[in-house]
Order: sequence, then C-alpha cells, then structure tokens
Amino acid sequence: MAVEVRKEMMVEPPVSHKVGTMERVGFGFGDLAINFAWASMGMFIVYFYTDVVGVGAALVGTILLLSRFLDGISDVAMGAIVDKTKSKHGKARPWILWLAIPFGVFTALLFAVPDSSYMGKVIYVIVSYNLLVLIFTGVVIPYGTLNTLITQDQHQRSVLNIYRMFFANIGIIIVSNLTMPLVEAFGGNQTGWIITYSIFGTIAVILLMITFKTAKERVQPAIGSKQNVPLKESLKTLTQNKYWVMVFLYFIIYSIGYAINQGSTIYYAEYILGNSSLVGILTLVYIIPLLLGFLMLAPIFKKYGKRNAMIGGTVISIIGSVLILIDPSSITLVVVGQIIRGIGQVPLLGGLWALLPDTIEYGEWKTGIRNEGVLYSGGSMGQKLGVGIGAALMGWILSLNGYVGGQELQSDSALFAIEAIFIYIPIIMFVAQIILLYFYKLDKEYPNIIKDLQNRNLTKD
Repeated sequence: MAVEVRKEMMVEPPVSHKVGTMERVGFGFGDLAINFAWASMGMFIVYFYTDVVGVGAALVGTILLLSRFLDGISDVAMGAIVDKTKSKHGKARPWILWLAIPFGVFTALLFAVPDSSYMGKVIYVIVSYNLLVLIFTGVVIPYGTLNTLITQDQHQRSVLNIYRMFFANIGIIIVSNLTMPLVEAFGGNQTGWIITYSIFGTIAVILLMITFKTAKERVQPAIGSKQNVPLKESLKTLTQNKYWVMVFLYFIIYSIGYAINQGSTIYYAEYILGNSSLVGILTLVYIIPLLLGFLMLAPIFKKYGKRNAMIGGTVISIIGSVLILIDPSSITLVVVGQIIRGIGQVPLLGGLWALLPDTIEYGEWKTGIRNEGVLYSGGSMGQKLGVGIGAALMGWILSLNGYVGGQELQSDSALFAIEAIFIYIPIIMFVAQIILLYFYKLDKEYPNIIKDLQNRNLTKD
C-alpha cells in the first residue's frame, strides 16, 4: 500500500511558485532598462556612426560583426560565472546590482566619439562599443537567468516573459520616438546625442535597481543534480541538449532578421519614403499591436503552446512584408504592412525568451547537470551573434550597392539595397524560423520532464 501511495505522489503536478504582479512588473523593468542601450544599438548606432561620426558603412558593419563574435565568448564565460556565484542575494541578482551604474555610464559614452582623426574615431568606436557590450553581457545574462530562478512553472515563466517583452517594447517606443526629437532639442549635433543618452542611461540605472529589489530567486536544483561543474563539462551538456541547440539557432536567425529590419527603418524612412522623421511612426505602428497583443497572449500560449503560436505569428509577419512589396514607396501600404508585422511578432517576442528556461529543465533531466547560466547564455550569445551578423550584412549590402552616408540623393542600386534589407531579407529569415520551429517538440514533453525531476526529489526522501 505504501508503494501505491508513493506512486500516486510521483504524478503530482509541479509545485507552482507564486509570482505577484509587482514582481512581474519589476522583472519587466529590467528589459525596459536594457533596451535603452539595446534598441539604440540596433536602431541608431549604424546610422550614428555613418551619418554623424562619418565612419564608412562597410567598416562599421565589420566592427560590429567581429565585436559580436568576441562577445559570444564573454556570454558563455558570464553564464559560467553566474552558475558559480554564491551570495546573500542569490546567483543572478547581485550582478544586476553591481553593474547597473556602469551600464548607464557606458550607454552615454557610446555616443561620445571624440572630434579627432578618422583613425582616432575608429579606435574610440571599437573600444567604447566593446566595453558597453561587455557590461551589457554582465547585466543581461544574470537578468535572463532570473526567469529560470523565479519559478519552475512553465505558464508563469511565459507570463514573466510577456511582462518582459511588454516593457522591452515600451523601451523601443521611447528610444525610437524620443531619440531624434531630444537630439534636436539639445542642439541637433553630437552633443545632443550624448545628452540624450545620458538621460536614458540614468533612467536605466533606476529601473535595474527596481528589478534587483523586487525579484526573488526560489528554484533549487533537483536532489542528485550537479551544480558548479567545471566549464568544460558544462559546455559538453550543450551538445547533448537538442532543444537548446534548436533554440540557439533560432535566436541567431530571428536576431539577424530583427536587426536588419530595425536598423534599416531609418534608411527606409529617409530614402524610400522621403522623410526621416517617419522612423518614429513606422516603429510605433509596429509596436502598438505588439503591446496590445501581449495582453491577450497568455491564454493563447496556454491553449496552443508557444511553438504553435510562434509559427502562426511568423506566417502573419510574412504576409505583412509581402503587402509592402506591392508598392514599397506607399506610406499607407508600409504602415499597414508594419501593423501586420507587429501583430505577427506578438507570439514571437512573447515566446522567444520563454523557450530557453524550458531547455534548462530538459538539460537537467537528460544530463543530471543544472547550469542555468551557461545554458541561458546561449540565448544571449545567439541574439548578439544574430544582431552582429544582421548589422554587418546591412553595412556590407549598403556599401556594395554604392550607398554614401549623409548624401541626399542615392543611386538606384543603393535604393534597391535599402528595400532589400527592409523587406526581402526579413522574409527569408521568417521562412527559416518556421523550419526550425517545426522540429521543436518540447512543449508537449515538458510536463512529464518536470514530474520526473520532482520524482527524483521524492525518491531521495
């Protein structure tokens, strides 16, 4: 009889940690802070370097790409550091506290390129950009790892991610719509950029402090699972985790398309639609559907699963891009296409960062090793590599097709290149995403994996 009771206990559903609204909001504030730098690096930094500072587009693209590859190494290193961190604040939260102020300072310094020789400017760009990216890594890896430590409940993780992406897109709205007006208000020159990002950096510091204060680390590894394993052994588990590999590749592909689409918007507004100020409107009509959609996303994920909802969203995004192709110079069609793209992105952005925590549980179940930091670093590394590749592709394509930064009139080949990076390449990336998601089956397997991890605790009692 005792055996039967034990068996019945072993099929109990996972314990659900209670995550309150304040904690969800505080967690979301972290990505709002991060996007004061991240959105700027994706949306304005290539334009700032080429049209304000005067560095060649091809060189900028190459610098950003190489920086991203080097940054991939720092992601894994930071993940390992998080896994080994022990403090009264936990393993992830203390890094948010320690690096909040440096994050804000170096966000502003990114735009303080000195008025020196061309080589002096290039050296400053390389050094300042890589220092910010290094600090960015030190914040974003612990921040993302928090999702895996706050709760083990799959639905609550999805809800946390929805809050995260909701506030992340608030950050994108702020950056896209206030950057240029603030720059103009503070003089319209490089000084305006520095002051603007000093303000953004200060706000980011405050938001990160709120995240630190409100988040709680609750999840503990299953009994028998190993922690603090050597980095070599920890890295070996990555290749044994098929779903982590899929998610890692997905992050790269998604981020290439995202970076190219976001970075090309200002070029598209200025040279195809004839008005650079339209960048705010194009971004706004893209993000408003996202924000509204996030409010309805939790029940959709619960009913259809993240993977199925994300495939549907990708198809909708393709439809929006095809609509723009009908007449690329029509402001009306571009705006409507951006709205449809935004609707399609709701499940993609809502589910993107919720995929990784599930692969962490799968990895612990399969290998007996729980290494949240290293596994989570794969998402950040994939994102950064994707953004680096996207930024490099954008710079190379513009340069190869005769784009000249700051020139009022561009050649036909340069104009076609701008259309390509805004429309055609994102479509290719969407198709690749669908192919990867087709093979992702973890949504169905996850409940049994969690039960099995809990059973390991029960059998040790």
